[in-house]
Amino acid sequence: MIGAFFDMDRTLITCNSGMEWIRFLRRRGEISAWKTIKALSWVARYKLSLLDLEAITREAISDLTGDDEAEMIAKVGLFFDRQVRDAVAPRAHQAIDYHRQAGHLLAILSSSTPYVTERLAAHLGIEHVLCTRLHVQDGRFVGTHEKPACAGPGKVHWAERFACERGIDLDASWFYTDSYTDLPMLERVGVKRVINPDARLRRHARHQGWAVEEW
Repeated sequence: MIGAFFDMDRTLITCNSGMEWIRFLRRRGEISAWKTIKALSWVARYKLSLLDLEAITREAISDLTGDDEAEMIAKVGLFFDRQVRDAVAPRAHQAIDYHRQAGHLLAILSSSTPYVTERLAAHLGIEHVLCTRLHVQDGRFVGTHEKPACAGPGKVHWAERFACERGIDLDASWFYTDSYTDLPMLERVGVKRVINPDARLRRHARHQGWAVEEW
């Protein structure tokens, strides 16, 4: 079986959902100006692989401790409908159709949480989602996540586990991403697809002779 794995931000969708989420909360008055600046800085440095991915995930998720999951689900639903649903790249639809017709197993492979990624997967008809999953007890976030976070080398961990369960040959599979943080996963698959890359990934792709696509 061949798999087709898609990063979400700046790949399937044309925006960075993390940054858009922070702006969404700011407009609703749910986050201070200082926390907005701090969070946007985290997202930017995270995407450039300038921070410890596991540590920054842990720190960001700890801020949710005690929050109600049902409220989060409802809020993300509103956010998705307003800012994500219409941000799907047209060429993402084309790639998804190609892999579906080829009989490949499709999955979103994202460092984000299930609250946005699963909605996007349902919208696009993608059955599988590998992402960073948060621990919830009695309907509230406990401030921790299932390790490793689905980021950097963590994406390889979850993809390999998924591949083993589903009989997927990663050496023959595809991965689409924009981010240098995803280099471990790009190197793990047989078919690398560099989409709208950040500066570091663009340079690396050029050095390796990998094709770059702009979606």
